[in-house]
Amino acid sequence: MAQASDKKELAQTRWPLAGSVFAGEQFTGQVAAGACVRITTGAPLPAGTDTVIMREQLQENADDVVVLQPERVRHGQNVRQAGEDIQQGEVALPAGIRLDAASLGLTASLGIDSANVWRRPKVAVFSTGNEVTAPGDPLPPAGIYDANRFTLAGLLKQQGAEVMDLGILPDDQAKIQAALEYAAQHSDLVLTSGGVSVGQADFTRAALESLGQLAFWRVAIRPGRPLACGLLTERRTPLVGLPGNPVAVMVTFLQFVVPLLKRLEDQPATPPDYLYAIADEALPSRAGRTDYLRGIFHSKADGRLHVRSTGAQGSGILSSMVAANCLIELPDSCTGVVSGDILRVQPLMPMAGEKTV
Repeated sequence: MAQASDKKELAQTRWPLAGSVFAGEQFTGQVAAGACVRITTGAPLPAGTDTVIMREQLQENADDVVVLQPERVRHGQNVRQAGEDIQQGEVALPAGIRLDAASLGLTASLGIDSANVWRRPKVAVFSTGNEVTAPGDPLPPAGIYDANRFTLAGLLKQQGAEVMDLGILPDDQAKIQAALEYAAQHSDLVLTSGGVSVGQADFTRAALESLGQLAFWRVAIRPGRPLACGLLTERRTPLVGLPGNPVAVMVTFLQFVVPLLKRLEDQPATPPDYLYAIADEALPSRAGRTDYLRGIFHSKADGRLHVRSTGAQGSGILSSMVAANCLIELPDSCTGVVSGDILRVQPLMPMAGEKTV
């Protein structure tokens, strides 16, 4: 019910009906003071009315309604005022913002059916290694199934990138070099996995150096030390050569590739979001490198966050990433953690939610 009132009249209990108005309709005329109209959610307020009372608070009769608890009615309640969301002349969405679900809804609510946006980055992805076998193919005695391309494709889609899958390349520098050259011409970023360590058959780094410029190789983190980064061909297409171990691929993607994708989208390369949690157990570490342990954070009855590891932390244990909802970051100065220490944790993207403890 929409009523025409002033503050003195809110104590009135019986209100004569002056008509009805439904969503998509507009009431004609003026509602006299002391009268009311039936109104549905979404309909514009008739002229002369300023307050809406829900049906649950009314006794409805043929010609009038009775307000059951008038002392609980507040002047102007249940009314959405023009400009209470965005006022005329105010910026609705600043330039450069990512159009997430809320932004798209706001844009549509303003009647805007198109907007100028940055193109999604196109990212070329391939795996390397004679031992790497595509899922579904017969597995040779010395083969392993290729998990990394599928992991990277999922991570890239979460970040809004377009994936260009170049498959699996053998340990052949000429073929890797040709694939890198093609990828550099047809993508905005090239991601490889495997082939950047110090093994005799690791050719990706050599191919990168022959085609462009190596920016850096190897970083003081675990897992993920054998990481290479550089620029390819005259287009200066960035390349990130990720490690071959599946967990190391995910960890280095989150630390190095996500900020790079933000820059390709003209977004600020902000550091990851962090939370702080109490260690539930002792954790080993070694000074001189930053450790990223797979962990599970959870809240206890006192409202504080606690965290524990997922168990074994080998860089090939991909199930640990399935179980985890965060990475526990132990800085390069850390020589170990005891139960009760405050730790910095990085929620995984998208946030996995709490795991059963």
